[in-house]
Amino acid sequence: MKVGIQNTAEILEQVHQLESTLGLKNEACRSKFLIHPYLTPKVFLFLHGFTAGPYQFEPLGKAFFNKGYNVLIPLQPGHGRSGNWNRQNPPPLPTDIQIYQQFLLKWLQIAKTLGQQVVIGGLSTGGTLAAWLALEHPQEIDRTLLFTPYLASRYSLLDQLIKILPIYFEWFNKDASGNFGYKGFCLKALRIFLQLAEEVLEKAESCVSAPILMVCSEGDHAVNRSKQQDFFRRVVKKQPKSWYYCFDDSLHIEHRMMTKLEDNDYEELVITLAKAFVESDLTWVEFEQMAKLIAQGQAHDQIMLKFNLDSQVSQELSAMMTQAFGCEHLKCINPYE
Repeated sequence: MKVGIQNTAEILEQVHQLESTLGLKNEACRSKFLIHPYLTPKVFLFLHGFTAGPYQFEPLGKAFFNKGYNVLIPLQPGHGRSGNWNRQNPPPLPTDIQIYQQFLLKWLQIAKTLGQQVVIGGLSTGGTLAAWLALEHPQEIDRTLLFTPYLASRYSLLDQLIKILPIYFEWFNKDASGNFGYKGFCLKALRIFLQLAEEVLEKAESCVSAPILMVCSEGDHAVNRSKQQDFFRRVVKKQPKSWYYCFDDSLHIEHRMMTKLEDNDYEELVITLAKAFVESDLTWVEFEQMAKLIAQGQAHDQIMLKFNLDSQVSQELSAMMTQAFGCEHLKCINPYE
């Protein structure tokens, strides 16, 4: 097995060399690999958002690495390249979804050499890709972490424009803190994810997925939350070991929810949810039962014993599901809202 890990380490070094040869926009966009010198029980493969980079998953990746797992956060095709990108010279983002799908399948095989079970996670369009993999190859995925996946825009009119307009678009928050990726893109590069989202929603109706954690936020004004809820409801019918959690609007957690550098002052809440989901085996029904007991004020040590949870995870979940974090009347776990 050491030979296999050594071969993989060489592959990862080649990835870094290639990125240096092509030229990166900045070091924040470089692929991040947090690897122990041995096979770990789980290996995490994280997919950053559209026009962004691996920096989005550094806090969560480090949290799982410190728990004893291997972590891969590869830079996606066409992302993070150095260059004078603008309306006349847009960044080289793929306009064929198969390029992303082949990229993902390649990294799935690499991940399998580093851990006994593969956990995949993604933010926004990275979440759309992760959802696709969870439905296409559920037998190869232990858990899937979807952080506000892009399944449709918040406004249907915007989706219609994305489908037909051949224009260049600049992010309204292009100069916001923590934005190390591209400031703009051609709409056709995003269009392929909208099409993939439609396929994912349709496939969830009839196929069994790998267990999914759906994390969304009322403060997210970029994507359609009802589509996320619809997707979860379809998934959980066939995959009961799936969870749903929505951050309350009072927390002001926006679309870029993975780091404090971007929009989330409650970065640790995302990490807590992810850890709890990955390290427990609760079904959706059990998760709901646990939340109700928390809301009723039952002690976390009793909850820990009843649901066989790690002590720290039990404490953290108990803290999250209180009015202080906007989870009044447990609407945070209501995908039927």
